[in-house]
This record gives sequence, C-alpha cells and structure tokens, in this order.
Amino acid sequence: MKNPDQKLRIIFVCHGNICRSPMAEFIMKELVRRACLEDSFAISSAAVSYEEQGNSLYPPAAAKLREKGIPFTAHAAHRITPAEAAGADLIIIMDRSNERLLKRIIKPEDFGKIRYMMEFAGFPGREVSDPWFTGNFESTFRDLDAACRGLLEYAQVNII
Repeated sequence: MKNPDQKLRIIFVCHGNICRSPMAEFIMKELVRRACLEDSFAISSAAVSYEEQGNSLYPPAAAKLREKGIPFTAHAAHRITPAEAAGADLIIIMDRSNERLLKRIIKPEDFGKIRYMMEFAGFPGREVSDPWFTGNFESTFRDLDAACRGLLEYAQVNII
C-alpha cells in the first residue's frame, strides 16, 4: 500500500505521443474522474521519440475520443525524460519497440516500472496496434479502454 497522501503516478508511453499514449491518458483520466478518485492519481503521457515533439493530439485520435464521450485538453507531444521516469510509479507502454527505445532513455533502476498496456486487459503478450499505421482508431480505442478499466481496478485493489 502506498502512502495515502501520495498520488499514483502513471505515464503512458508510445512512439510519438500523438495517438495511443494521449488517448490512454485521457481515457484513464475520465475513468478516474467517474470513480471520484482524482486525488489518488497523477496521469500523463509521453513518447520515446522526438518525431512529433510539440504536436497536438492527432486529429483522428481526438475525433475518436470525442465520439466516445471522453473529454480531453490541449496536448503537446514530448519525449519522456529520465526525470519523468524516475518520478513515475508505473510506465505503461504499448509495444516492444516502445520498451526497447525507452530502455535507451531511462535509467536501469526504473526498468521495473515498465508494464505493457494490454497486460491490464488480461492479454500480457499483446501489443496495442498503432492507429497511425493501421488507421483503425476504433480498435485502438477498444484496447485502450479495456486496459484502462483493468488498470483502474488493479490500482484500486493493489495500490491505492
């Protein structure tokens, strides 16, 4: 059990921080809000590359969130820093490429914080497909929503 005065600090990570990780961030924030647990979580997202640095949420990702009734705020993509990783309790990644690149950025002592997104949906070996390439934002939303629901349940039972 963590200190009740602390928030569970979660960072969702994907390649560019314009599709999957910010979608997960906003889905999780909404689930936490609906559960009246905002004071127990600090939720953010980041990239493992500089490719989209400063860019906002990709328009089809924003459209999917809007369609599903998930509120979101202004977003600027950024690459995760070693300091961010050090300050996190959980670093949740979308695929094996994220893990490989992330381990080149963060310190080895933070590797134990890394978890795969779909693990929380009951599919530990499965990756979240990148809709930037697939164009399938519905499938990505379903995966992220299921995993965020599982993560919230996991956190309530095991951490907060």
